[in-house]
Amino acid sequence: MAFLHPWACVLVSCISVSLVGEFNLSDLYPPLWNESPGQFSDYRVENGKHIIDPWVYPERMGMYKILVNKTASYFEKFAPDNEQNILWGLPLQHGWQYTTGRLVDPSGRTDCGYETGDHLCISVDSWWADMNYFLSALPFLGAVDSGIMGISSDQVTLSPPPKDQTKFCLDVSSCQSSFPQTMSKWNTFYKHLQLTSSSFDDLLKYLWDAHTSSLKDVYKVFEDRLEYYSEPEADFGRDWCVALDYLATSRFPTTFIRVSEFQKALPPRVLVSGDKAPFISNFTALQNTVLLGLNLLHKVDSATGENALASRW
Repeated sequence: MAFLHPWACVLVSCISVSLVGEFNLSDLYPPLWNESPGQFSDYRVENGKHIIDPWVYPERMGMYKILVNKTASYFEKFAPDNEQNILWGLPLQHGWQYTTGRLVDPSGRTDCGYETGDHLCISVDSWWADMNYFLSALPFLGAVDSGIMGISSDQVTLSPPPKDQTKFCLDVSSCQSSFPQTMSKWNTFYKHLQLTSSSFDDLLKYLWDAHTSSLKDVYKVFEDRLEYYSEPEADFGRDWCVALDYLATSRFPTTFIRVSEFQKALPPRVLVSGDKAPFISNFTALQNTVLLGLNLLHKVDSATGENALASRW
């Protein structure tokens, strides 16, 4: 394991808590998990292609559901019930973004994502939604290309957003063309997933390599979206990107229970002007502590220059 800043060690220890006692996975599923598509036939078909609209929450969540279901057999050797599937981190994070209001239109120009409007809409103006797009499209299409999804690479395409279409790849070929290195890393992960000799730690390494690469590809492309948010929320977004590199270095296990517990430490709503950890009254002590820790980690990281955001992302 690579060197971690002391603040990073504290942060990882703080949020790496396991659930104690009995649990039921279905009680912790992301919002609308059961209502989301679970197989390709649940999506509409045009000209022999499955058409998925990733700008509708259940349709994007369905991509994760199919991915988790199709890879379940490869994780049976680690634990029953697919709990140790390290791809669970992706849909759980997407569910957290939905629950906390981070997928809505932050500009306020449309009703996309709002309870009073189109509450299942995912806004292309949302920084969180755009960054998450590449943690849904690339791993999903990478899995299609690897063959483990059971359909050919030309049988699925994603619907474009209502604007800025050129910033998004929509199928296997366009994603390979736009992000060859990252798609190669997802391919490497799926290749090792299918090897019986691959250890759990090996798979975590390849997953985190692909995960961080997916975000680094597009961080600068969507950085202007942060201007729609309050200063505390924009800072949290930047802090989160730095923290991900440390979670990757520590090979944080993105299994169902670990991520479910982890997310209890994250902000339960979008931050607004005046929010300052550790003094946010309607946050738990843990949420305040972790939010403060993320910010301090970013400051230490920038000060040392070892992994500064500007150079890394």
